[in-house]
Amino acid sequence: MLKVAVYNQDGANVNEIELNEAVFGIEPNKQTMFDMVLLQRASIRQGTHDTKGRSEVRGGGKKPWRQKGTGRARQGSIRAPQWRGGGTVFGPTPRKYGFKLNKKVARLALKSALSCKVRDEEFKVLDTIAFDAPKTKDMVKVLANLNVEGKTLLVMDEINENVALSARNIPNIMILDAAGINVYDILNSSNMICTEAAIKKIEEGLA
Repeated sequence: MLKVAVYNQDGANVNEIELNEAVFGIEPNKQTMFDMVLLQRASIRQGTHDTKGRSEVRGGGKKPWRQKGTGRARQGSIRAPQWRGGGTVFGPTPRKYGFKLNKKVARLALKSALSCKVRDEEFKVLDTIAFDAPKTKDMVKVLANLNVEGKTLLVMDEINENVALSARNIPNIMILDAAGINVYDILNSSNMICTEAAIKKIEEGLA
């Protein structure tokens, strides 16, 4: 039985929630988490690096001097790699760095990351979070009530506009909906806060 306290916005303990051990209570698999973080970081690389080879550099169409009789080494183009201003040999070209992981591996990595947060007591549950108007001080107050410091990931079932705007100017806080949670953002945060509705959605998707 994996039970976690449920808090309200004032930081008061109002209930307990039983988490699905198949999602939040497994033995974390470090290799799958490593592979998933590697995939996510590789996928965001632009890969737009480019260099020009001897055929792409402007000029060099004419043989600089005749083949024989000058006493100099034979040359076919002033854009050959050994020339100043010549083409680059085996230089970087545009490419995609992303790769694929099996669905089962990706699911195991996400479950492992969630289980790490629960095990390390960096996971808190909110009954709900909502503001009448977007105010940064309201969000700061909620974080203070929950005794949360450092990088914080707030997960909601659906992103509330007032909540998102209230958190926008606070450094080190990220808001995601339940469908958008990922291994990198979970592991990159010091604290994870989930609403009860978000937990239900996560368990439905991963159980």
